[in-house]
This record gives sequence, C-alpha cells and structure tokens, in this order.
Amino acid sequence: MSEMTSNRPYLIRATHEWICDNGLTPHLAVDAGYPGTEVPQEFVKDGQIVLNVAPRAVTQFVAGNDEIVFSARFGGVPHHLRVPVGAVIAIFARENGQGMAFEPMDPPPDPPEDGPDDNGPDKGPGKGPRLRVVK
Repeated sequence: MSEMTSNRPYLIRATHEWICDNGLTPHLAVDAGYPGTEVPQEFVKDGQIVLNVAPRAVTQFVAGNDEIVFSARFGGVPHHLRVPVGAVIAIFARENGQGMAFEPMDPPPDPPEDGPDDNGPDKGPGKGPRLRVVK
C-alpha cells in the first residue's frame, strides 16, 4: 500500500469554505519561521502571524496542496504572501474561534546541492563530498 498524501491542505480548504459559508471571517495562524513562508515580517509577533483570509480581504487566493498564496494589504501597503501548508498552525473564525488546529509539521528536507561528483558511479548515500580539518 502506498503512502497517502497529507490531509492538511484539504482540511484547510474545507474549513476555509465552511467558515465563509457561515458568513464568518477565516483567519490563518502561521509559523512565520517555517521555510518558504513569505509574510510581512514587521507584523510577526513571537514567531507567528495571524492573517485574515476572507474573500473580501485578499485577492488572488489559491490554496494548493503545497502552499497558500494570495495578496493582501497591511497598513494600506499591498503584499504578496506565500504560506506553505506546513506553516499553518490553525484556521479559525475570528468571531467565535471555531476551526481547526494542526500539529507542527517538519519542514521538507533541503534539496541536495549539485556538486562536481553528482553524476559519478560511486554516488549514493554517504558517498558525497566530505570536509576534514587540514593542519
């Protein structure tokens, strides 16, 4: 049996739709330090930011399986935001707090860096370049 994809993006989209369908204001609580997160840093508090993602507050909102992207204004200044789904701590209605919280998610591994030996026949786990102290 193959491993299933994360249900997190589906739950975020469903909860967003449910909150909007009930006439409430969806907000995302985001881990601003999660890799790939692009939010206005001047509004980050204690490593987190809460974003109003109501249709009337954002434009170009796309909640994909890997990230949520949209444009919003902060203090009248437009910003383009990028939130990996792993950075979402919770999605909730501002008016009553109902929604869903998520367990912290490990960031994806860094992609391997290309090096001069990447295509060699000995390439495999643990066979990459090594650093050593030269005296």
